Amino acid sequence: MAAVLLPILVLIVCAALLSVGMFVVAQLLGPRRVTKVKQMPYESGMDPAHDARRRFDFRFHAVAVAFLVFDVELLFLYPWAVANAVVNRDQQGLARVADAVAVPMWSPGLVFAEMLVFVGLLSVGYVYAWRRGVFRWR
Repeated sequence: MAAVLLPILVLIVCAALLSVGMFVVAQLLGPRRVTKVKQMPYESGMDPAHDARRRFDFRFHAVAVAFLVFDVELLFLYPWAVANAVVNRDQQGLARVADAVAVPMWSPGLVFAEMLVFVGLLSVGYVYAWRRGVFRWR
C-alpha cells in the first residue's frame, strides 16, 4: 500500500517545495521599490477615487462570461480525454474502467464526432465574441 502512495506523496512534497521556493526566490531577488502609485488600491481597472456603488462597465461582465464559457469547455473535455486513456476493452466489447465496473462501450468514432461538434460550437461562440469586440480592451 505504501508503494502505491509513494508517488503521490513525492508529488505533493515537490509541489509544496516548488511553490514555497518560488515565493522565497521572489522575495530575495525581487525589486523593492515602494511608490505612491503601487500603494494605491486597484479596483478592477477603475479609478478608486469615485463612489464604491458606481456601476461597472459591461466589458468586465462580458470578459467574465467568456472566461467561464471557455473554462467550462475544459471541464467537459478533460474527463472525456482521461476516460479514453483509462478505458481498456475486453473480448466481449465491454469497457473495464480500472477493472472495477463493466460498462457498455460507445463507438469511439461517435464520441469523437460529438466532441468535434462541441468544440465546433464553442469555436463559433469564440469567433462571435471576438467579432463583437468582447476581448478588445479600450
